[in-house]
Amino acid sequence: MTYRVCFVCTGNICRSPMAEHVFRARVAEAGLAHLVEVDSAGTGGWHEGDGADPRTVAVLDENGYGSAHTARQFRASWFPALDLVIALDEGHARELRRLAPTPEDAAKIRLLRSYDPGAGAGAGAGAGAGLDVPDPYYGGRDGFEECLEMVEAASEGLLAAVCEQVKERTA
Repeated sequence: MTYRVCFVCTGNICRSPMAEHVFRARVAEAGLAHLVEVDSAGTGGWHEGDGADPRTVAVLDENGYGSAHTARQFRASWFPALDLVIALDEGHARELRRLAPTPEDAAKIRLLRSYDPGAGAGAGAGAGAGLDVPDPYYGGRDGFEECLEMVEAASEGLLAAVCEQVKERTA
C-alpha cells in the first residue's frame, strides 16, 4: 500500500516543489520509492499549469535535485487519499485545516519544520513563526538557498517519521 505525502505552499512554484523534489530524493535514497509517493500543490491556483519559479529550478538543479514541475491547487477532495499533508508555513496549515472535510483529515496536516529538531532554536523577534519556511518569491536568490537549507534540514526527520509509518503498514 502506497504512503502518500503532499507538500503545500501558496502558489506551488517555490517552496512546495522544492520540498517535493528534496523529499522524493530522500525517499529514493532510502529505497522506498516504490512505497512512498511524493507530490505538491498550492493553496491558491494563480500559477496552475506553470513550471516552478526559475530560481527554484536553478537552486534545485545546482544541488543535484530534479526540478520538473507543473503547479496545481490543492483540493479538499484529495484528503482521503493522502497520509500526510505538509504545510510550509502556519498560514498554509490554517488554510488546509479549514479545507479538511473531517477531523481525521485535519490531523494529517503538519508543518514541515516540525520535523527539524533544530528549527526555532534561538529564534528571536522577527525570525518568523519559528517553524515557517519563509516565502522567497519576492526576494533574491539567497532566499531560495535558505529555503533549500530549511527543507533539507527537515527532510531527514520527516523521512524517519514516514519510514516508521510505512514499517507499521507493512508489518
